[in-house]
Amino acid sequence: MMMQACEILYRKAAPAHHHALLARTARPFASAAHFKHDAPWLMSSSGGNDDNSNHSVPVVANLINGRFQLPQNFGSDSSSKIPIIDPSSNVVLSHIHDNHTADLQAAVASAEEAFPTWSNTPVQSRQRLLADFAHLLHEKHVREEIAYWITLEQGKTMGDAMGDVWRGLEVVEAAGRAGRDMLGDSLQNLANGLDTISYRVPLGVCAGIAPFNFPAMIPLWMFPLALATGNTYVLKPTEKAPSASLLLAKHLHDLGLPPGVLNIIQGAKPTVDGIVTHPGIRAISFVGSNQAGEYIHDVGSRHGKRVQANLGAKNHATVMMNDADRDSTVKAVVGAAFGAAGQRCMALSVLILVGDLEESQSWMEQLVEEAMKLKVGNGFVEGVDVGPLISKDAKTRAESIIQQSIDQGATCMLDGRGVVVKGYETGNFLAPTVISLNQQQHYITHSTD
Repeated sequence: MMMQACEILYRKAAPAHHHALLARTARPFASAAHFKHDAPWLMSSSGGNDDNSNHSVPVVANLINGRFQLPQNFGSDSSSKIPIIDPSSNVVLSHIHDNHTADLQAAVASAEEAFPTWSNTPVQSRQRLLADFAHLLHEKHVREEIAYWITLEQGKTMGDAMGDVWRGLEVVEAAGRAGRDMLGDSLQNLANGLDTISYRVPLGVCAGIAPFNFPAMIPLWMFPLALATGNTYVLKPTEKAPSASLLLAKHLHDLGLPPGVLNIIQGAKPTVDGIVTHPGIRAISFVGSNQAGEYIHDVGSRHGKRVQANLGAKNHATVMMNDADRDSTVKAVVGAAFGAAGQRCMALSVLILVGDLEESQSWMEQLVEEAMKLKVGNGFVEGVDVGPLISKDAKTRAESIIQQSIDQGATCMLDGRGVVVKGYETGNFLAPTVISLNQQQHYITHSTD
């Protein structure tokens, strides 16, 4: 028996500058007036919504106490400004300010003030609000608007972005039935004259730290369940694609969520540092890389918080036996490897073919043929399968892995470097790539941060 391993360096689904984004080739930035949908969280430096006469890059607001507002340190420290970039063109769409002091304090204070009333709101009322939220998200036009911002800022195809929202919706539906999970226990006559009763009660202010690869789904893993069970919340969305979270929060407030129950704060590591050490935050949820997750769990735990950290998930390899159905298997492997550009924890990176070497080579050739059918481009364009990587650094890193593999003796059967997408020549595009190793070689391991 011979074994052949194939390392698959993945590609992702891209954002497309919808024709509504008029400035994609005219300027290296866009004002809020150039977006397809209204965005009350995009503000000018004067504090109002950005308009067509203001050609500065809009600022992404925080959501504190039910209101979108500019960061309190706005304009005081240019080093804290982080650009949000359309990965299909590298146009700067907006920017955030890394709020790790006054704004975080205000968000937590707002959540603390709202907690007594919200936690004493009957569970049926909380569930009903979440059920209304789920019903709203079932409206296709609502999901399409959320998906628009995901595709624009993160780069997924619209199909992938719609799936992102749908998977989050499923958790919102579960949150609408959370009451039964809050039931306590009782036992009579544990001893003479002694009965025991236990209650499950809300913790207080909780926080969530979300990654870039699922801008809607993962925040929807977090705050709906926390709110349904009577907690208040401070969410830090990804600094690369925050708009989906802000739009979700807007919809929830429009349905009647009281001010202060859900707050959203922008930022990067300094903001994370503030969250994991803030004495007012009782629990933290995190999804992301090993390095960040271990840090958040360690520091948060040492500061007395309950921390659930989902980190480092990876679909490391698939072992393919020689009696597998070839056509359906090849299609499944290509979808698993290159869907969402591999920027998801279950993306397949290594395929191990077991059996005759000549037959394995035939499998590889069919795999390459199928991967070559995938269309690379802007995620708004119909028929596109693979969009841009999230950043220039991500593209550079992936290309360096390809070259390093080749330098160490691997055979690059399909090289996706150098792909050019017409109209988006400056985008972070990398086409599907397949690298073949023999049994004497090894593949290069890298984290999926």
